[in-house]
Amino acid sequence: MKEAVYEKPAGTNPGFALEYNGEGQLVSLQHPKDKDGMNWVKGNEPWGKVKSGLELSLGVSREFTERDTLLETYTFRNETPFDIWSLGTSLGIYVPFPDFYADAHTCMTGCCNTHLWCGGNSSYICALRMGGGNKNLGMVLTQGSLQGYSVERDEEKLSNDRGVFLLHPENLHLHPGETYTIAWELFWFENKEAFLQKLNGYPGFVTVDAPAFLLLGEESVRFTAHVGGAEGAEKPLILQNEREIPFVWENGTAYVEDRPENTDGQGHTAKKTGEYRYDILWRGKRSHAVFLVQPKLQELAERRCRFIAKKQQCRDPQSHLDGAYLIYDNEEKQQYYSHLDDHNGGRERVGMGSLLALYLQHYPDPALEQSLDMYISYVKRELFDTRTGEVYNDVCRNNDWKRMYNFPWITVLFLELFRLKKDREYLKEAYACMKAYYRGGGSHFYAIGIPMYEMTGLLRENGMEQEADSLLSDFREHGDYIAGCGKNYPPHEVNYEQSIVAPAAACLCDLYRLTGEGAYREAARTQLAVLDLFQGFQPDYHMNEVAIRHWDGYWFGKRRCFGDTFPHYWSALSGLAYRETEEIAGSGIYSRKTEKTLRGVLSMFREDGSASCACVYPMCVNGRKAGFYDPWANDQDWGLYFMLKYAGIPE
Repeated sequence: MKEAVYEKPAGTNPGFALEYNGEGQLVSLQHPKDKDGMNWVKGNEPWGKVKSGLELSLGVSREFTERDTLLETYTFRNETPFDIWSLGTSLGIYVPFPDFYADAHTCMTGCCNTHLWCGGNSSYICALRMGGGNKNLGMVLTQGSLQGYSVERDEEKLSNDRGVFLLHPENLHLHPGETYTIAWELFWFENKEAFLQKLNGYPGFVTVDAPAFLLLGEESVRFTAHVGGAEGAEKPLILQNEREIPFVWENGTAYVEDRPENTDGQGHTAKKTGEYRYDILWRGKRSHAVFLVQPKLQELAERRCRFIAKKQQCRDPQSHLDGAYLIYDNEEKQQYYSHLDDHNGGRERVGMGSLLALYLQHYPDPALEQSLDMYISYVKRELFDTRTGEVYNDVCRNNDWKRMYNFPWITVLFLELFRLKKDREYLKEAYACMKAYYRGGGSHFYAIGIPMYEMTGLLRENGMEQEADSLLSDFREHGDYIAGCGKNYPPHEVNYEQSIVAPAAACLCDLYRLTGEGAYREAARTQLAVLDLFQGFQPDYHMNEVAIRHWDGYWFGKRRCFGDTFPHYWSALSGLAYRETEEIAGSGIYSRKTEKTLRGVLSMFREDGSASCACVYPMCVNGRKAGFYDPWANDQDWGLYFMLKYAGIPE
């Protein structure tokens, strides 16, 4: 930048307590009546700083509005004798929300889950306090257009800091003397519903809602697009790949139903599966929504299972890995293994075996079952002690790291094998595995995917009443610990994350279903409310009802890239917690989200059966180009397993 001038707002506003540095940039933004004194500006960079190598001049003005908002206006000027073009991330504005994970108290009182939507002229940020509360900070774009965002993060903090966000205006072409303006308003709001109501009050702002942003098989794309201030006005134009889409227009809302096989403007039939972007144009403003059409779920699961059996199973009798399901590198077209924890022969990759065991219960296939049998032999030889219930971290029964997460995953595998094979030994081994988990201190650990309700029922159905009672006692001790902690979450592999809160909620929901005791119901309500704060509602299949996660691509991916993973398959854990919550929550608010949340991870799977462990969503992360699906198929199959089990196969 050539120069930047920042102006402070005239006067004061009772809703904003602001502090500035010597250049007039915001370094503190608080609500004066917030008992926790939360500062919504954090990081090494001040709010509103512009990062660019372009020869632009910048003027930033601020003012308080009659709507009790803070209006910020960024005016970029070309004061050179030459044209200036911007491309992609060459122009960025810092908005350093406090989205990081420290101790539980700091997270609950001083941090936020930041939901960003850079949707052209209809862009917003919905920042929700991690611990809940009615003083949340929103941002709505009122002038200009945003094309995306990037992240800068301190990698020494590993998984515990989401980083600082940079918002990227649309690509610009400024002639000498021309200007371009980005303006937004900051405001306080109570909850998600109040935030959406606020958006709808801005003229021309488009909000899009849909039953699903990821479609399966022959499902139509259906959505509503509400245009703020358009009640009684002319209707917008909606395009898909420059093809005009018909719709019903009522009171400022467009009701759209589109078949993916419709033809485009040149008479060519559109590909049935794939990504579909719908642009909404109204009075010179352009917004959009993004959908993905996948094959039918059974077809997607079948192709994935065949890919695993054919391309991801090690068939090498001279190796300890013989029979294992391993990482597959979609670029190199080969398997990969490393003793490095997240790349090894156990842990999360047990999800591949669980998926096959579940799939085969409903769609028998001798070749796939032969593959699964090889895998079972491998697990019992290398990863599991059938006598003690001990689960090992990698082949050779290696336990350099005794990892508590591993136990429930092996348990789930054996439960599915019991349902498939009808062999009680698998049920006994599942029981031994969970007992080993609790002997090892599992009641103080928020493990992922413990099948409390299902396992207790299976034990009782099969005459193992004593074992069911014993495990239920363990489950109660576990649930009582979680309920006692409440929002004081103990740190795990990450200080705080969605996959700590989701297991807490699921555990308490299961215990309420098992016991009917009101204390578990009330404790579950607390956890469900906190969990919902992670969930986004942006009109894009990558982010809609997909939980915030931002480190998995580094640990499990080939690219080793930190940054927002939209989607990542553990987002489906929110869907697990939402199941069967009608009585717990007192309404259908969570249960209605179950299938959308479970579907949200299915873009990680391809029609040919290949897969990706994470989508790193931002445009750039620490200067590295992002916006990609990682080339490794690694641990993502738990996401397909959950969808198939809880939303894909009719009871």
